[in-house]
Amino acid sequence: MISFNNVTKTFEDGTVAVDDVSFTVKKGKLITLIGPSGCGKTTTMKMINKLIPISSGTITIDGNDISTENDVELRRNIGYVIQRIGLLPHMTIEENVSLVPKLKGWKKKDYEKKVDDLLDMVGLDPNVYKKRYPLELSGGQQQRIGVIRALAGEPPIILMDEPFSALDPISREQLQDELKLLQKNIHKTIVFVTHDMDEALKIADEIVVMKDGRVEQIATPTKLVQHPINDFVRSFVGDDRVKKASGSRGELLADTIMQPIQAEVELNNLPEISSKSNLHEVANIMLSKQAEAIIITAEDGKPTGIIEKNQLLKELAGIQKEVQ
Repeated sequence: MISFNNVTKTFEDGTVAVDDVSFTVKKGKLITLIGPSGCGKTTTMKMINKLIPISSGTITIDGNDISTENDVELRRNIGYVIQRIGLLPHMTIEENVSLVPKLKGWKKKDYEKKVDDLLDMVGLDPNVYKKRYPLELSGGQQQRIGVIRALAGEPPIILMDEPFSALDPISREQLQDELKLLQKNIHKTIVFVTHDMDEALKIADEIVVMKDGRVEQIATPTKLVQHPINDFVRSFVGDDRVKKASGSRGELLADTIMQPIQAEVELNNLPEISSKSNLHEVANIMLSKQAEAIIITAEDGKPTGIIEKNQLLKELAGIQKEVQ
C-alpha cells in the first residue's frame, strides 16, 4: 500500500508542482493519475521512487517512510515503465529483461526461466524474440518488453508514465487490454499516469483527477462519470460521457446501491431480487409488491443487502434530474 500524507513539491524557482496531496493506493490495485499538462501527475508519481524528492509531507509504502529507504534498493523493488520505453539498444531482449534480476543476485537458471515465462505471458515466443535487439521489434512489441522488464524482478509496485501514448491507436488498445488481463493474474500495485480519459476509465480501479498540483476527486471509473464532484472534473471527464452515464443509470445493478442488512430488520415479508438486477427491475418488483424495501440476494440465493424504498426513489430522482 502506498500512502501520500500532505505531500508538497516546490521546485527551486518557487513553482509548486504538488500542493498538499493526500491519498492512498491500496495493495494490488491499479490507480491512474490524470489531469491537464502541468497538473503535477508525473511529479506525484516520480516522488514514489524518489526520482523527484519531496519538499514536505511523507510517502509511505506498507507503513515505511520512503525517506528512510536507500534510493537504489527502493528502485530495485519498484518497476518503472516509461513512454520512451528505455530499452538498452546494445542488449538483447533477454539481457534487457533480466537486468534487474541479475542486479538482485538471481541465479542464471532462475532469471532465464523468468524471461521465458514473461515473454510467453505477453504473447512473444521466447525462442523467436529473446535473442533479438530492441530495434528489430515494432513499437508495440518494444513496449511489451518494457512492461515485462518492469515485472522481471517481481516488484510489488509498478509505476507507469504514459507508457502507451506514443503508440498507434490499435497497438495502444491492445496493450490496454493486455494490461487489464495481466493485472488480473499478477495483482500488482500499479500507479499509471495518463492524460487520456478513455484510457483511465478502461484500465483503472480508481482514478485520481488532478489540477494545479491538487487532487480534485478520487473515484472509481463508474462513480467518476456518474458523480463528477465539480465543474472542472465534469469538463475533464467530458459532458457527453456524464450525460450518457446519467441517462443509463437506471441500468445500474442492485448491488451498487444496496445497504447492509441491519439486525433489527424483519426480512420475512420482504420481496427478494438478484444482486445483478438493474434498478428499473428493482423498482418494478417493489411497486408490484407494494413493499417498503427489497432484499438483494447473492448468486447462492442468500441475502446480501437491502434497498429501501426511499433510497431507491432518491436514486431514481437523481437520475431524472441529471438527464434533464
